[in-house]
Amino acid sequence: MLNPYIRGKGVPFVSGRPSAGVGEILEGLKSTPGIARNITHWHVVHEKLGKLVDFPSAISPELIRVLEARGIRKLYSHQAEAIASILAGKNVVVVTPAASGKTLCYDIPVVESVLHNDQARSLYLFPTKALSQDQYVGLYDITRALGRNIKVHTFDGDTPQSARRAIRSAGQIVVTNPDMLHTGILPHHTLWIKLFENLKYIVIDEVHHYRGVFGSHMANVLRRLKRICRFYNSKPVFICCSATIANPQELTEKLVEEPFSLFDSNGAPQGKKIFVFYNPPLVNRELGIRKSLKTETRRVATRFLAKDVQTIVFARSRLLVEILVTYLKRAVERLKKDPKRIRGYRGGYLPTERRAIEHGLRKGEVLGVVSTNALELGIDIGQLKVAILSGYPGTVASTWQQAGRAGRKADTSAAILIASSAPLDQYIINHPEYFFGASPEMGIVNPDNMPILASHIKCGAFELPFEDGEQFGTANPLPLLEYLEKEQVLRHTGGRWYWASEVYPAEEISLRSATVENFVILNTAEKNEVVGEVDYESAAFLIHEDAIYIHQSQTFFIERLDWDGRTAYANPVTVDYYTDAQAKTDIGVLTVDNTYRYGVDSVPGEKPEGAKSGYPLVSKNFGTVSVKTVVAKYKKIKFETHDNVGYGDIYIPELEMQTESYWLTFREDLKAELERAGGDLGSGLRALANLLSNVVPLFVMCDPRDFATVPMVRAPFDEHPAIYIYDKYPGGIGISRKLFTIDDQIMRAAKDMLDECRCAQGCPSCVGPALDIGDRGKESAGMLLEQILNP
Repeated sequence: MLNPYIRGKGVPFVSGRPSAGVGEILEGLKSTPGIARNITHWHVVHEKLGKLVDFPSAISPELIRVLEARGIRKLYSHQAEAIASILAGKNVVVVTPAASGKTLCYDIPVVESVLHNDQARSLYLFPTKALSQDQYVGLYDITRALGRNIKVHTFDGDTPQSARRAIRSAGQIVVTNPDMLHTGILPHHTLWIKLFENLKYIVIDEVHHYRGVFGSHMANVLRRLKRICRFYNSKPVFICCSATIANPQELTEKLVEEPFSLFDSNGAPQGKKIFVFYNPPLVNRELGIRKSLKTETRRVATRFLAKDVQTIVFARSRLLVEILVTYLKRAVERLKKDPKRIRGYRGGYLPTERRAIEHGLRKGEVLGVVSTNALELGIDIGQLKVAILSGYPGTVASTWQQAGRAGRKADTSAAILIASSAPLDQYIINHPEYFFGASPEMGIVNPDNMPILASHIKCGAFELPFEDGEQFGTANPLPLLEYLEKEQVLRHTGGRWYWASEVYPAEEISLRSATVENFVILNTAEKNEVVGEVDYESAAFLIHEDAIYIHQSQTFFIERLDWDGRTAYANPVTVDYYTDAQAKTDIGVLTVDNTYRYGVDSVPGEKPEGAKSGYPLVSKNFGTVSVKTVVAKYKKIKFETHDNVGYGDIYIPELEMQTESYWLTFREDLKAELERAGGDLGSGLRALANLLSNVVPLFVMCDPRDFATVPMVRAPFDEHPAIYIYDKYPGGIGISRKLFTIDDQIMRAAKDMLDECRCAQGCPSCVGPALDIGDRGKESAGMLLEQILNP
């Protein structure tokens, strides 16, 4: 029987005519006691009829005939409304669910512009090469059917040199990604004169993806793009699409720095989707320890793979991808199936390997794929019928995107979210009303992050000299221009700032991380054949000497790491464990840019002036900090049981950066007060820091790995107890800045999370295990939150 405590509508699953195997297996989940009792929510997204309208009168009859031949006899209402606005010359952002036909919102006006004027040009920007290739195919099919020789081309790192000249001169619709725009198009704009002189439309898909570091870079790339367009006297219309977030229009306008019209009323039909929330069973209620996420994911996924239902499993990290691939290959082998039909997909694989996996998915040759969020974006892999999310992806938007990878061409599909013991996962799995309600998540960017801004001003000066008094978007570039002149990077003469260095600046800037310096992993058993790549920030954790590096379930022992040469030497081995690196962090305050003193300052919506004596907080603060990180040790974790079977030392150079931080300063005498009440300050701060780190992503659209939380019983800055939350990117990306204004909401959510957890002394689902935070950690965190929220 279905768990009687399942929240939600209580709508039974009615199979009707489900996709092959899916209905039967879902019924099996409900009838298996060992699984059904772990289902916390069973949500049915019912079939919905679409709202169809006629084509706008401005669309050419020949384009309408081509669309009708493809079965598109009318448009969905949101498509028609957005297209009419675009054709009227307005910037638009379309926010509707996956598979709702957003692509036609930009394909139709773009193709229409070329039909009217064969000199018109358009630029498509997708966040990944895989998505660019996928979207190119559909666009090419439309243009080919028109028989008008419209030249549609992808332009990325895989484009042959022999084709690039023709694309520059004759390409009417150029499909690319921000990285190629940044390094391959903008710096060489004189080779793209026809594109920039006649640029009619710029399409930016998956706008919600451009947040944090990537989004802050993207905003500056768009500043450079618009600057070059002005130079060539063109003013293109922007067509943007986004998943559902709290502030799609605000985020888009922050990225592009222009006004936009929002279209978010979905007129598309939708098939039935069953969304299941699954919470692994408790194995120790008092300690809050649940059955392993990895083993429960394998257990659920195997039920679908056993019935030959093509399934995608999303995992939160590269390491988890490889562990799950290993487990699922073993599982299907025991079922007498071909383990080669189970594949992994993540960054670090070579491009040829990724293309082969994508092809296998489309053809049905790959039965199961385990992926990071690399396959989250809108690639149409229509045979997939089930999406299993191993751990909460971090945002509501990403969860829906991953769930939408299944059922894009199916009548009925399933998405199953399997929670980890992490507090954020437990909050979501036990608060379906939060997930299925209106999204509270806000995408944030910080285009004026100083290191990012400086990097793109250098690129901009390389592309075109800056004029005296010229703005760079909304930023005043003069202080940076003057600094760069002192560094002999620029030369100021005749009212202009000219590039004066021999360096090619774009090549030194990665849009997706703090550095472009990836580490290469070589297989020493195969004459140093390249196995894969790891980004700079992850290298110390994944490929330190003696680490076990996993690639497509093959384990490699890292024999040597050449840090300066950015190369790791790996030898394939067969072992029964993997490694997990540990880090130690020190923080020093450099500047205090904003502060609020409780009981002294008065700000609307904040704690009232004259807060009661005994209030635990002295101030909340925002400023610049120096963060020093040492990755010093690693643990050996046994496969299957996940037992800790040993430690080792890591010898890696200290990593240092300057960034932005939000921090809370507590009273000096709080330690004695808590002890009198039976609490412990050190344990309470550790517990509260753990809580806050898991609550922040509920309100700020970021990855938990984009920031870090550090508690201190005696902070070096002012010798007060403190909790620091800092952005894990040089210069900051806006997370800490946002926290300064919404910390009251975050504290209340932390209190809710704490109160709802039934453990006695702390567990992975609230403040962390008692072994990590201390026996009095949970109680002490509760005392602090009670005093903060109810002074």
